[in-house]
Formats: sequence, C-alpha cells, structure tokens
Amino acid sequence: MSNLRTQEVEDLLEVLSSISDKDVLYALFEDLFTIREIKETSQRLSVARLLDEGKPYTAIAEATGASATTIARVSKALNYGSGGYRHALDVLEKK
Repeated sequence: MSNLRTQEVEDLLEVLSSISDKDVLYALFEDLFTIREIKETSQRLSVARLLDEGKPYTAIAEATGASATTIARVSKALNYGSGGYRHALDVLEKK
C-alpha cells in the first residue's frame, strides 16, 4: 500500500490532522464524500466495534445492515491490518 501514499494523500492527511472542530471536519466530509460513502465508512467503524466485542457476523449484519463481505473485510483489517481500526476503537473507548 506504500504506493497509495502519494503527495495528494499526504495533503489530505495534513488537512484532516489539522482539524479539531467536529463541525468543520463534518463540512469537509460533506464536500469530499457522497452521503453513501459517509454512511458506509461510518458503518465499517460500527462493524469493527461489534467485532471487537465478539459479536457473530449474523448479529453484526442485523444490527448494522452490513454485508457479510464488508464484515469479513473489516474483520481482516481489524485483526491483520495496519492498526487503524484498533486506534479508532481505543479513541471511542476513551469517550
């Protein structure tokens, strides 16, 4: 995935990491992403949370509306990925 980290991605990371106001961040999300993309991305975080709680795929699909494929992808990333989901879940746990 290192070839994905282009200057454009670095610029996006720089902008995102500089925003501390949730309303400003949401406004950027509305401009950058479609409503569907925002919903699907948010859904993946919910799936990760439920997987981390040990919920079965069927219960996660029922609770979130996520497909088995999405749940499997999130599970793979949560268990073998770069640690992004773990960090996100740790942030939410502290909330």
